[in-house]
Amino acid sequence: VQLQASGGGLVQAGGSLRLSCAASGSIFSIRTMGWYRQAPGKQRELVATITDGSRTNYADSVKGRFTISRDNAKNTVYLDLSSLKPEDTALYYCYAIIGRTSAAWSDYWGQGTLVTVSS
Repeated sequence: VQLQASGGGLVQAGGSLRLSCAASGSIFSIRTMGWYRQAPGKQRELVATITDGSRTNYADSVKGRFTISRDNAKNTVYLDLSSLKPEDTALYYCYAIIGRTSAAWSDYWGQGTLVTVSS
């Protein structure tokens, strides 16, 4: 099982980006999916999560600006970033709890995708 993230880039403050993360491999089911980020010199922090029932959770710092969604048919999670600020600059990592069978569940991480917001 692999998670492949894409969509990062350089954007001016106030701009928007969409990140995508697709899970592939032998997948029985996917529970929670989400995004974390790590800025230079800082610890990795939660950005947003979405359950298999589409219940969402956001960090206070991104509420009202970022939107997480998922397409279960494509095993893909999205993060729409808007009203970006320089402090949103970070490596963004996708995350998922994936079951390869009904009894075998594990946490998986994608590679980071870099978001750089210029002032």
